[in-house]
Amino acid sequence: MESKIEVISTVKVQNSPDLYKIVDALNRTLKREDLMFGLALDQDDKEKAIFTIYRT
Repeated sequence: MESKIEVISTVKVQNSPDLYKIVDALNRTLKREDLMFGLALDQDDKEKAIFTIYRT
């Protein structure tokens, strides 16, 4: 069985200590809709985070 993950959207935002809570809530709420959300620290600018929406 092949799992295909499609990137729907990516946006760079100001990093915040509580940003992960929003991503966690979205993942818990919308996983039944085949959506997944990711958050990563920007390698070039530690003040920014990269928020990505995936379709699974």
